Amino acid sequence: MKNYVALLALISALFFAEDSELDQILNENTDNINLSEESQQEVDSLATEKDSLLAEWKVVVKQVEGLKIYNAQKRRQIKAQEERLVTLEEQTRQVIVIQRQIPPLMQRMADSLEQFVNLDVPFSLNERVKRINQVRATLSDPRVTASEQVRQVLEAYNIEREYGRTIETYEDSIVLDGEEKVVNILRIGRLALLYQLKDQSEAGIWNANSNSWEEVSGYRIPVRDGIRMASKTAPLDLLPVPVKLKGGD
Repeated sequence: MKNYVALLALISALFFAEDSELDQILNENTDNINLSEESQQEVDSLATEKDSLLAEWKVVVKQVEGLKIYNAQKRRQIKAQEERLVTLEEQTRQVIVIQRQIPPLMQRMADSLEQFVNLDVPFSLNERVKRINQVRATLSDPRVTASEQVRQVLEAYNIEREYGRTIETYEDSIVLDGEEKVVNILRIGRLALLYQLKDQSEAGIWNANSNSWEEVSGYRIPVRDGIRMASKTAPLDLLPVPVKLKGGD
């Protein structure tokens, strides 16, 4: 009987000893499984972080490439601007030289214009002389800009040029046979300058060779018609008029 009890005790001890080891083994496996899950989570986190860093790197690379293109474009623009500055500096120097030359040039042009008017056929003299005086006053006024001075001189020249392409009539006083008379003047470009008495009884022409008015016969009606054309009371038409050219008969 004692031997039987001892055997049961031994078996029971062995049984309990095996359960304890089995639990230890199971616990160790559970710990290993937990460690594996934690390792996988860490691996997954690292992979996610790697993907995020890779995406950020790609964005940075694109930004760098864009900045390279932008910087290259800016360098070209800066180079072009530097070349433009050199050109502007040269143009500025030229402008300064030209500005210094403008006043004497305008003065010479005014002198030439005045000389031309004095030697030209004497039509609208008061108006033309007044214009020249106005130009001279402008050239002498320090408040007037160089551009305005140039404009007025060129405008005076342009008006004189237009006289050669127009026809006009106006009333004026001239000296005929030593007597001053009020007449109607007819100017046909610079080709002919004629007069007619107010009663249309006499017509004549300016003789550039003698610098005087002289009567011409046979042109009373054409001069009258020309005056009507110039005053726009008759349509333009062919007009036979005498012509006295300087140096000719």
